[in-house]
Amino acid sequence: MTDLTPLMPAAADLIWLCADRKLIIATAESCTGGLIAGALTEIAGSSAVVDRGFVTYSNAAKTAMLGVPAALIDRVGAVSKEVALAMAVGALAKSDADLAVAVTGIAGPGGGSVDKPVGLVHFAAMRRGGQAVHEAHVFSGRDRSGVRHDTVANALAMLRRLAAG
Repeated sequence: MTDLTPLMPAAADLIWLCADRKLIIATAESCTGGLIAGALTEIAGSSAVVDRGFVTYSNAAKTAMLGVPAALIDRVGAVSKEVALAMAVGALAKSDADLAVAVTGIAGPGGGSVDKPVGLVHFAAMRRGGQAVHEAHVFSGRDRSGVRHDTVANALAMLRRLAAG
């Protein structure tokens, strides 16, 4: 099980910053299965900041809940820059949020390939009306919980940078 305790200071800092700036957050999560939203909602007062979290573990969920085109997933794969960006756009389009973060990756221990190794995660973060920011990280040498932990940490950091403006 992924221990989010070490991430609570970062989550609290983000919640307080967003509350101060009156910013609302949505998450679109695949490989983390809701852990980003879970970390945020662990903080008292998060209801003023967190609008919703989309757990879109399957490709069908990415399409149904976020509007990610199935043809895009078929063409580039679910773990890709393009799908992460489409997830972030969809999270903003289907919520009242000002900020969105999306993650899609391979937490392992299986499922990797030469082109998409275990530990590869694509991130997209976006502020309503702004340009999406993409990052890709390979959290190598980490077990499943480690990949998910590091993914949540990076997603919180991306949201904080967006919130800070």
